[in-house]
Amino acid sequence: MSFPEYDYSDVRYPEPRYTGTGGEVSATHRPANHPPEFTYRSGGSVHYLSTGASTNGEFGLYRWEMGSEPSGPSAHFHRSISESFYILTGTVRIFDGSRWVDTEPGDYVHVPEGGIHAFRNESGEPAAMLLHFAPGAPREGYFEGLPDLSRTDEAERAEFFLRHDTFWV
Repeated sequence: MSFPEYDYSDVRYPEPRYTGTGGEVSATHRPANHPPEFTYRSGGSVHYLSTGASTNGEFGLYRWEMGSEPSGPSAHFHRSISESFYILTGTVRIFDGSRWVDTEPGDYVHVPEGGIHAFRNESGEPAAMLLHFAPGAPREGYFEGLPDLSRTDEAERAEFFLRHDTFWV
C-alpha cells in the first residue's frame, strides 16, 4: 500500500487525554428511533446526540428537525463557539455572512467563531440537519429557553442571548 506524497513530519496530535494502556469500554449508542429531547410548538424538534457535558466539553452534536412552516434564526454570530451544519433531508437556506445558499442533503457548512450566519427552512417541506458546536457549549439551555422568550422583557432577552453567546446583527 502506498500513501500519497505528504510531509508528515509536521503532523502533531494533542497531548493524550487517555493514559491507560489497554483501552476501555466507553462508547455510546443512540438508536435512530430515539425520541427528541425537545419539541417546539411548531413541530420542530432537537435531538441531543452528544452534548458538551457528554464529550467533556470537546463538542456538541444535535439533530435539528424542522417542520414545513418557515423557521430559523436571523443573522447572528458566536464569540466562543464555531457552528457547522450538515444537511440530512430537505432544503435548508443558510446565510454565510454575505449571501443565502440553498443547501441539500450531503451539503456541509462550517462557520468559525465570529462568522455571521443564519438558517431557514423556507421550502414548505420538512428538513433536518446536524448542528455541530465546538467547543461543546451547553446549547441545551438555549434550545429549551427559546419558547419562553416571548414572555420576557427586552432586558431579559438581552441577558439570555449574552449568556448563550448569541449576538444578532
